Amino acid sequence: MPGGHALLIVNRHARNGAESAAAARAALVEAGLTVAEFEAPAGMSCTEAILAGTAGGDVDRVVVGGGDGTLNGAIPGLLQVGLPLGILPLGTANDLARSLGIPLDLEAAAQVIATEAARPIDLGEVNGHRYFNVASIGFSAELAKEMKAEAKRRWGKLGYAIAAFGLLRRARPFTATLIHDGQVKRIRTIQVSVGNGKHHGGGMTVAEDARPDDGVFDVYSLEVEHWWRLVALLPWLRSGTQGRWKDVRAFRTTALELRTRRPRAVNTDGELTTHTPAVFRLHPAALRVFAPPPAA
Repeated sequence: MPGGHALLIVNRHARNGAESAAAARAALVEAGLTVAEFEAPAGMSCTEAILAGTAGGDVDRVVVGGGDGTLNGAIPGLLQVGLPLGILPLGTANDLARSLGIPLDLEAAAQVIATEAARPIDLGEVNGHRYFNVASIGFSAELAKEMKAEAKRRWGKLGYAIAAFGLLRRARPFTATLIHDGQVKRIRTIQVSVGNGKHHGGGMTVAEDARPDDGVFDVYSLEVEHWWRLVALLPWLRSGTQGRWKDVRAFRTTALELRTRRPRAVNTDGELTTHTPAVFRLHPAALRVFAPPPAA
């Protein structure tokens, strides 16, 4: 039978957050959970909310309602309290939920939190910042700069497409050095993505067989010379088969370093968090998430 005591934290600033807070609580209660909701005051981080909300010690799981940026902000708090995470996907892209097979429907996601076992997943880390999905340097980091919060709320995934189209024609390759597994490679690229999960960018796929619990990074580098090649690549980027193209470098590893001539922003789970030089490490089975069992 479903059961458990959940701390619920909803990002009311996420695209669907404000109107979904009451529905989130109702869905969890209907699924059979006892719910303690913590409404974070303005300016309080998700990690601070987790620490404050669990101070009483009477909850056995943390449920976060929001998008990928909100979930990313919860990582330090989840690691500190050692409780499993339940995800209510209320954001724009919901890439982590899709990577884990969590339904995007609120009631169905609540059922997963109440009835499925919490399973371990990996975390990526770049320059001390841990992440669930993907860290990227290049095009997607520039896109994150241009994709303002108001545009996300107003346009949703369409906003990504609008901003990406405007940025695409200005995209130019940059020089970088990749260091991994005893190799040093100097490359010209438009984007390097280091994936822990499977999905990113509201519809892109790191690799068709990537999983957030497989113990490896899936890395790809778009080493194209002209922006129109990215347009041709789009179907492969969506399916995760871009590594079949001769001008896309794709490989797996557990650690790497990326250097650039000048500092370039690093986008982790949709937020700009650090700059190159970027040192990546993988943390296998770092925390537990309520999700359906992985496909065989």
